[in-house]
Amino acid sequence: MPTMAMLEAERWGGKGLPGQDELPCEDGEPMETEFHDAQDAVLKDTLIDAWSERRDYYVAGNVFVYFSERQVKNNDFRGPDVFVVLDVERKDRKSWVAWEEGGRLPDVVIEVTSETTEHVDRVEKKRIYSRVWRTPAYFIFDPESEKLEGFRLDTDRREYAALVPNADGDLPVAPLGLGLGLRRTRYRDHDRLFVRWIDAKGEPLPTAQERVAELEQRVRELEGRKA
Repeated sequence: MPTMAMLEAERWGGKGLPGQDELPCEDGEPMETEFHDAQDAVLKDTLIDAWSERRDYYVAGNVFVYFSERQVKNNDFRGPDVFVVLDVERKDRKSWVAWEEGGRLPDVVIEVTSETTEHVDRVEKKRIYSRVWRTPAYFIFDPESEKLEGFRLDTDRREYAALVPNADGDLPVAPLGLGLGLRRTRYRDHDRLFVRWIDAKGEPLPTAQERVAELEQRVRELEGRKA
């Protein structure tokens, strides 16, 4: 019996499955809220800045992830809010297509949940991330309750087990050698708790604005010593 890949090969230029140039890369749906968009940007931008010298990872948000023939046929799944893939070439992509990436799928996924997406994030996506993608670390942040939850994959059972926060309330992100925690942050028009990447010293990876503020503070301190 012919598979979808066989039936569609001619349509997709002789390839077994379509690539990122043929697959949809956006659905036209707006973000849940302006904060939702800001939260995703903080996580993406601060990791890119901190890992500016690295070329062996990919971080993205609201980028479609394609991982199976059935999914392509049904077009029934989009992408995580933020995800990180390790041991891949750092380059621009329209979407993440697993069969163009040697079968690689996200090592870390973060979802910013809401009343309308909570069931999907906690049930449907959680099942896909654990049983299909086998993503080692999964996190859910609810901006309304300001609660961050984390899960590590039990590879034998293909189920998630809850992570235990440290004394500061931060959760380990083992694949990245970082943590995730809530920190009050000024970003765009927001001044509230954001989910932030946390380094080994317990400090958040800084935003561009925070880097500038730190530099200005150092300049002031140096000028004060000279006075």
